[in-house]
Amino acid sequence: MTEPSPSEPFVPVGFEPPAGLDTPDFVLRPLGPEHNASDLAAWSSSIEHIHATPGWESSDWPHEMTFEENRGDLERHAADFVTRAGFTYTVLLPGTDEVIGCVYIYPAKEGGGASVKSWVRAKSADLDLPLYVAVSSWLERAWPFARFDYAPR
Repeated sequence: MTEPSPSEPFVPVGFEPPAGLDTPDFVLRPLGPEHNASDLAAWSSSIEHIHATPGWESSDWPHEMTFEENRGDLERHAADFVTRAGFTYTVLLPGTDEVIGCVYIYPAKEGGGASVKSWVRAKSADLDLPLYVAVSSWLERAWPFARFDYAPR
């Protein structure tokens, strides 16, 4: 597959983004405003932990946000998914609506391909490496990227 040029879409026109990823330890589903309360609880309880996660050390997010501001952020991510500008997945405990993290797949700023970030809440820190391994494998087998940048664990 050829790498998209800046004038080409992030993913090919015929590509259907996966509806999620299921593992015994967590499931990924497209992030949307329906996750607002659990998402806000997850990241707001883990700000220091997220900033210590590879890829997030110099990020200005997370930062304090109101319930409404967080909902707006989730609506933006959901709109990006629909327009194929980027793909954000919530990480849930299997069989629940409890958000334990997120995975972000957006165009790389340089060199084409994708830039990928993920985080898990502090109380689920033991799932950071399994999430990284599962998402890396998923990106290789189910996504059309010739390359992706994802800070190693």
